[in-house]
Amino acid sequence: MVYIYKKIIGGKPYYYLRASERKGSRVIVKDIAYLGNTIEDVKRAIASSKHKEKIKKTYKTIHNFLESNHYLEKIRSLKLKKDPLLGDKLEEIEACKLHFNSVFNSLDSQTKKEIINNFIIEFAFNTTSIEGNTIKLKEARDLLQEGLTPKNKTLREIYDIQNTEKVFLEIFNLKDKLSHELIIKIHSSLMDNIDSRKGYRNSDVHVVKANFKATPAPYVKTDIELLLKWYNEMKNKVHPITLASVFHHKFEKIHPFMDGNGRTGRILLIHILQLNNYPPVIIRKKFRAEYLESLRKADKSNLTEFNKERYNSIVQFLAKEFIEEYWNLFL
Repeated sequence: MVYIYKKIIGGKPYYYLRASERKGSRVIVKDIAYLGNTIEDVKRAIASSKHKEKIKKTYKTIHNFLESNHYLEKIRSLKLKKDPLLGDKLEEIEACKLHFNSVFNSLDSQTKKEIINNFIIEFAFNTTSIEGNTIKLKEARDLLQEGLTPKNKTLREIYDIQNTEKVFLEIFNLKDKLSHELIIKIHSSLMDNIDSRKGYRNSDVHVVKANFKATPAPYVKTDIELLLKWYNEMKNKVHPITLASVFHHKFEKIHPFMDGNGRTGRILLIHILQLNNYPPVIIRKKFRAEYLESLRKADKSNLTEFNKERYNSIVQFLAKEFIEEYWNLFL
């Protein structure tokens, strides 16, 4: 396979077309062409390359590299102020946002619809799988695209996937501010045909394998009120990725519903990003353990506290997921 490799020498980038080939137990790697010092140089060199047949086989990887680095260079030229929690991920996050608003949002409606539908399938599969849904990605795709019901799956699992699609489409581009009403509405829609216990819980819950005690039932609404107050005070003070990450943790720690807290929390996380004109994010099932551990590291924080050291892990985790999945799904 071939791919673009970037070297930094004396602070200056040098781009190469690199080939790797497995021979027995060894992988042979060599640079087969120098492509230049800028992304524009690389694009011109790729267009006229004698290695077009090799490039064609890994087109998506190379295309993703060129697009992501093109927008990254644009952002770097702005010389953004450093962010203490996001660090070097800030520029990559802003590159995703720039592409989303300048390229994705200018696409024709049918192309946008196809991309969003593909995103929904990936999101529905991952967010429900984190909670134990056993429907596989292909089965979720067949269910949502073709209406084909997967075999040997419970009705709960099927409604779980379908409800997630429905709710995502309801909130996508929605500009309603966060409120008790919106939170309860999202949860209720996610729980349709799954759990009749809608609205804030009136019983206490024990969160399995958690390092915290969820809010006692009589104080759930009060704690959500405090969380919304914290959110409104912080929304213009911290980066939206940080805001969404910290809100997500605090929401999960309150655990306001009898069931569906994780799924509701991840939809709210996306809504916060959308309110700030950032694309949605997927937390992937394969990183479930890392995701839960990053949340646990913040568990000693109280509801109105913003301890940067405790929240560093979940902010960095979400930033990584945001960057990696954006270029896979929105190009």
